[in-house]
Amino acid sequence: MKVLSFLPLLLRSTCMHPVRLPSALVRATVLDLLILAGHVLIYPSGLTPERRTPMPLPGSTDATGTEPEARPGTGTGSETGADTGPPTTTPSRAAKDSTPADRITRSADTALLPTVGDRPPVVLLHGFIDNRSVFVLLRRSLARHGWRHLESLNYSPLTCDIRTAAELLERHVEEICARTGHREIDIVGHSLGGLIARYYVQRLGGDRRVRTLVTLGTPHGGTAVARLAGAHPIVRQMRGGSDLIQELRRPAPGCRTRFVSFWSELDRVMLPVETACVDHPDLDAVNVRVTGIGHLALPVHPAVASAIREALESDGTSLSTPGTASVA
Repeated sequence: MKVLSFLPLLLRSTCMHPVRLPSALVRATVLDLLILAGHVLIYPSGLTPERRTPMPLPGSTDATGTEPEARPGTGTGSETGADTGPPTTTPSRAAKDSTPADRITRSADTALLPTVGDRPPVVLLHGFIDNRSVFVLLRRSLARHGWRHLESLNYSPLTCDIRTAAELLERHVEEICARTGHREIDIVGHSLGGLIARYYVQRLGGDRRVRTLVTLGTPHGGTAVARLAGAHPIVRQMRGGSDLIQELRRPAPGCRTRFVSFWSELDRVMLPVETACVDHPDLDAVNVRVTGIGHLALPVHPAVASAIREALESDGTSLSTPGTASVA
């Protein structure tokens, strides 16, 4: 494993200022409860498909004042349930029927900062019993810093198998690549969403499409908390020692995807907390330690959002020193 040396160290070094876990845990728990209360309020907004802002036609300008490059489209939305397959139209029919609104996904209420190049699309994948609304702030942060292609995918809470969800993700990724004209994408997955994305990358050949996979509080090694809510089949798959977790420990030679996993010392959903680290000899993985916040804060904390942006912008040249980076 390697260190993400370019990430901003936005919290005081724990070596210089030891963290008193009791008071820190109380603060993190209170913050998580506040975030949960806010998320409950906006949760219904994530049940519906995201709005699509029409992409300006050739000759017009976007919010940056520049003429964007037109992309071919396939004319579908990005939000579906678990039993919804990919579009079945042929490329020629899709090109004929597509509209400007089908060609780009963008936050409708966010002004873009100047775009640097044309970055790969970013797919945001939520956690268990959640939806795309958890990424409202992260999505806004990415859009304001120049990401043009942002996709928030919903999978059904009735999904009972991580493998099935990964197959659905595979179909969505192919559709996104066809629509945007990009050969590769990046994925940011929170909790279970990161595990679904990892299975797609590692076991379904998704490394040919996924350049960077960022996970936030994902139980890569399985979590003991899953034992307390084991009635749901997909929760049982997140237990340490489950068949799926064992499958992810199998060799994965030649995997091309870069992994960046954010884990928090105060994450009460990941037990032990180190289970949110990627520990696999065949994977190019960086584990980023987050201090001072809990599980629910990972996808909304501004310092984590800043670190995610830097991870997505990196080409891997900064990943050189063994160890673990720190951010919060």
